[in-house]
Amino acid sequence: MDDFKLKLFLSVLGGIVFSFVFILLAFALPLDKKQEIIKKPKNKLEHVAKSMRER
Repeated sequence: MDDFKLKLFLSVLGGIVFSFVFILLAFALPLDKKQEIIKKPKNKLEHVAKSMRER
């Protein structure tokens, strides 16, 4: 009976660790490859360049 409890405990612990690894990977890996970083223009030249791109 002691051997069965040890196997059960190790199976449950292994399942928890396995799930935890995949949960961490879900948060660590990006969802999609294309991510645009939109930054606000800081000076007048960047404002002009942004307005020219939007045309």
